[in-house]
Amino acid sequence: MKYTQGNIGRVFIVKIEHHDDLWEELEKLSKTENIETGIMYIIGALKESSMVTGPEECSCPPVPVWRDFDDCREVLGIGTIFSENGKPVFHLHGTAGKRDETLMGCIRGKTEIYLVLEVVVFELTGTNAFKEFNQELGVKMLNIT
Repeated sequence: MKYTQGNIGRVFIVKIEHHDDLWEELEKLSKTENIETGIMYIIGALKESSMVTGPEECSCPPVPVWRDFDDCREVLGIGTIFSENGKPVFHLHGTAGKRDETLMGCIRGKTEIYLVLEVVVFELTGTNAFKEFNQELGVKMLNIT
């Protein structure tokens, strides 16, 4: 185990509107406000997105199981923001549901907002944490110096 201690910096309340793309808007916010590290909570709805709902099997590198939707789903999630070479990298896990069907996993790909998505971002400062590609595991991983 590796860990680092930091502090909560600024807090951002973000409204992402109908037809916007989650990743584009979060990238704009991160660059405009110079957010290098943070945690985010989301609640609202996505018109469409892709999710990784687990690996095919427990292998490295993992072969992802992809699930797409384009039928306007309610979403709830928690994620992180870490920099990789000065660029924000977002990692968001959540649920997306409609009627009796719910997906859970890592939200990726196109993320068009349906109606509204509320995001609360807590900036973390002084952590010495960043993202870096791990060659052995074949994925971007959290790294702490």
